[in-house]
Amino acid sequence: MKVMISGGSGFLGTALARSFLSEGHQVFVLTRGARTPEGTQAVQWDAKTTNGWGHLVNEMDGIIHLAGKSLSSWPWTQATKQAFQDSRILPGLALTQAIREASHRPKVFVQASGINYYGLSGSLADESTPPADDFLAQLAVRWEAATQPIEDLGVRRVIVRSAVVLGKRGGLLGLMALPIRLFAGGPLGSGKQAMPWIHLADWVGAVRHLIADESARGAYNLIAPTPTSNAEFNKTLAGVLRRPYWFPTPAFLLRNVLGEMSVLILDGRFSQPKRLLDSGYTFQFSGPREALTDLLG
Repeated sequence: MKVMISGGSGFLGTALARSFLSEGHQVFVLTRGARTPEGTQAVQWDAKTTNGWGHLVNEMDGIIHLAGKSLSSWPWTQATKQAFQDSRILPGLALTQAIREASHRPKVFVQASGINYYGLSGSLADESTPPADDFLAQLAVRWEAATQPIEDLGVRRVIVRSAVVLGKRGGLLGLMALPIRLFAGGPLGSGKQAMPWIHLADWVGAVRHLIADESARGAYNLIAPTPTSNAEFNKTLAGVLRRPYWFPTPAFLLRNVLGEMSVLILDGRFSQPKRLLDSGYTFQFSGPREALTDLLG
């Protein structure tokens, strides 16, 4: 199998590429100069046009679009928010154009998205829940819409709305654990808000599962099946690290320091992976304690 990945040099793309390589598949990583995972074939692109690489789509069995500027970039100025959008949508448009021009199209296209599609508050959400109208939700809507025309070209499209992915190296877990390691751990704000998460092994496993399942199409939530609040997650994290759990961080302080970016940690809607479970996927790490023990214990 030949697979092309945009964003393949990042945290998620590297893990996914290694998974494919371990089974003898060929992996092509679209890059603007970043170092790509060992064993992959680097393909230079500008993330805006099909110049110099579009013809390779004719050889691909699957394409995975993960490219996008990290939301952890701070502060969220108007220029940064525009970069969030451009880094997701423009590559998606380029990939769509390459598939439109191809004489041999891939069998499956995986479109990355975010669990924030459903908004920052409300009842338990699943894939049938409509999108919210806040910035993060509408960013996800536009991200997904950029590659929607691929479906009209006869290509099976799978949308993965991902929660925070927890891994040993890379991702946000190290930053999340830092206050607790420094004996300053506790709930953030009220602590009642959702803490959406998924173990890296399950994220990779779910993507691979959906690629292999030829009946899979449309949106799937990639989030652990156990709804977890911020307080529950941090308390479990403190227990795994054998640190105290005592200092709540006031919401007003985080909002003053982080500005609009504070919604990433102070707000959050509980969601469930209904369609993923219905498809037959079995999670390796369903609860926060088993996941954090595996990663940090």
